[in-house]
Amino acid sequence: MATTAETYHVPVLLKESVDGLDIRPGGVYVDVTFGGGGHSREILSRLGADGRLFGFDQDADAEANIMDDGRFTFVRSNFRYLKNWMRYYGIGPIDGLLADLGVSSHHFDDAERGFSFRFDAPLDMRMNKRDGITAADVLNRYDEARLADVFYLYGELKNSRRIAAAVAKARAAKPVVTTQDLVDATAALFKREREKKDMAKMFQALRIEVNGEMGALKEMLAAAVELLRPGGRLSVITYHSLEDRIVKNFMRTGNAEGVAEQDFYGRTRSPLAAVNNKVIVPDGGEQERNPRSRSAKLRIAEKKEIG
Repeated sequence: MATTAETYHVPVLLKESVDGLDIRPGGVYVDVTFGGGGHSREILSRLGADGRLFGFDQDADAEANIMDDGRFTFVRSNFRYLKNWMRYYGIGPIDGLLADLGVSSHHFDDAERGFSFRFDAPLDMRMNKRDGITAADVLNRYDEARLADVFYLYGELKNSRRIAAAVAKARAAKPVVTTQDLVDATAALFKREREKKDMAKMFQALRIEVNGEMGALKEMLAAAVELLRPGGRLSVITYHSLEDRIVKNFMRTGNAEGVAEQDFYGRTRSPLAAVNNKVIVPDGGEQERNPRSRSAKLRIAEKKEIG
């Protein structure tokens, strides 16, 4: 499937998210979700000659969108290894980090990757096609209880046990290896008026499990909090309640659990301070132009001064 930077992924909340970084022309910035490079290009347009930008993406397809710019360094890696790579490049404090946690349009539109039930394709769903288990591995190897947990925790599906039972029954007859196999096994469990929405949640749950997304997000945010200089900015776009809860907790308390530490005087101790007290969402025009932006939420925080 031929893909250009323009079609790979339409950047969501482009101006708002980059504005949130409060770019310093000579600063060091990280875009941990490079994708089509839309956000990175905007950051570069605001950097001076001495500025630096690092772009992370574990998907080999994203490399086609790399810009020829001496200020930019592409890192083909999962963003959970952010701290290791910054150490490798000899980078100390960073001035800002941007994360657009949505799955690229490219992934949903690439029939061969198995991210969407719109196409009959092998159940892969790996962001990094070089490594890890596939969605088919999860469906055929996990026991029924573990499968139910995946659908409940990551898809927030109330009938997760019934879905897991249906998959177990189907795989007893033959392995569930394509998106159509999964749809055939579970379609009867979804009410017609919510069929597409709940089917999407089931696929979302599998994608999150395959790619270890929640664990990677927690590791990246913890590293970002540590790497940011005092006054540095964290700008994060989320698309579903699971990741948004983690981001909100980190920005409020400095940890994924949202457990706030207090000082001797009972004041909350957190390394970050919210820049936007009210979450930022796309306006009507953006939502109309880019339907995938409708669930997007932008949160921005600043590293507190030490002392």
